[in-house]
Amino acid sequence: MHRLLLSLATTPSPLPTPSLREGISEDQVTPGLLGFIMTAFFVVATALLIVDMVRRIRRVRYRAQVEEERMAAASAADIEAAEAAEEGSGEAGTVPGGTYPDRSDGGADADPGSRRH
Repeated sequence: MHRLLLSLATTPSPLPTPSLREGISEDQVTPGLLGFIMTAFFVVATALLIVDMVRRIRRVRYRAQVEEERMAAASAADIEAAEAAEEGSGEAGTVPGGTYPDRSDGGADADPGSRRH
């Protein structure tokens, strides 16, 4: 069995004939000008599609980055507002209904009980 496989593996195959069949010219088996034009069209169309796709992906990434920066800025502003409110509530007088700012001018709002709800 091994001898048969070895002989098949070492036996050279016949070489193909370098000439064409009778009655066929080389112009009949090559793609010609139309084949070249179609191939060039597909190459150019593919290149344009790739460029457009890259442009759209960049645009989506840029919009996502801007949205993240906007959200980060908004959350930072919310944190600053919350910190300012906490600092302001430390100076205000507290009542069971909530916090009221202390008024040093002695106005009607200085007394939390006189405040309308």
